[in-house]
Amino acid sequence: MKKAGKIIVIVVAVIVVVAVIGNLLGGGDDTEETRAIVENTQEAGAEQTGEAQEETEAPEQTEAPAAGLPTIEEQVLVDQNGVRITATGLEEDGIWGVGLKLLIENNTDQDLGISCDALIVNNYMITNLFSATVASGMKSNETVDLYSTELEAAGIENIGQIELKMHSFDSESYATVEEYDMAVIQTSEYDSMDVQALDDGTELVNQDGIRIVGKYVDEESFWGAGVLLYLENNSGRNVTVSCEDMSVNGYMITPVFAETVYDGKMAISDITIFESDLEENGITSIEDIELKFHVYDSDDYSTIFDTDAIAFSAAQ
Repeated sequence: MKKAGKIIVIVVAVIVVVAVIGNLLGGGDDTEETRAIVENTQEAGAEQTGEAQEETEAPEQTEAPAAGLPTIEEQVLVDQNGVRITATGLEEDGIWGVGLKLLIENNTDQDLGISCDALIVNNYMITNLFSATVASGMKSNETVDLYSTELEAAGIENIGQIELKMHSFDSESYATVEEYDMAVIQTSEYDSMDVQALDDGTELVNQDGIRIVGKYVDEESFWGAGVLLYLENNSGRNVTVSCEDMSVNGYMITPVFAETVYDGKMAISDITIFESDLEENGITSIEDIELKFHVYDSDDYSTIFDTDAIAFSAAQ
């Protein structure tokens, strides 16, 4: 990775960290400024299949995970070409929520970075910013954070299964050295873990094994406003969903949204609308939204489908 690319990665990481901290400080509570997404009287896009669900109330905040963490047996996740990664346990984190403790051993002849491409808890994709550097011949104790806000959003009160897709990279050039197979950890709560499809809301897309459900619009999110979505992928391949040509109350705005969902998995994610876009267009309350979704293969970037314009509204 060139210097410019490295800077972009760092900036994006900082932005996400700030957003997570903002959500933690804000508590993520539903307020009177949070409104359910309802079906618009206009057509919701020719490519969409399946009928929209009836209007639902914004969900109440999920309770935090119960006190007392589940346990895991020490487990080797990666043992390949001189790199050994072992899961050693779970720990409470007063700021982030829950931490998965790892021991990383680098027995190669080069300094390596280790990062996590995908973190999945109870079949829900969870945001992660994990990255660690381990010098040649050294070991390092590290922690993968399972953010409490994301666990709560997915309705996860007991962690039953954790999946990690990791890779190593050259710590100087950032070039990928090796990609590792998905590692699966089952906790002591596996048999009773929460696996629920939080798909209450208005169905916006149901096509080629991909479902997108609009849940509610939060007008007091960290950056300005957020459109909360439930995504489900049963397409047979890993996909990324983004959006384009988005308008709010008839004004074009620039959204921030790209969510990768592995095959057979779910995600709770939001489309970010910047406060500056709202202010520049004199928007004080989000009423009507129109956008197009772009769905593509996460591995080869080939387009799976693009929707026509989908129109929906936010209501109390």
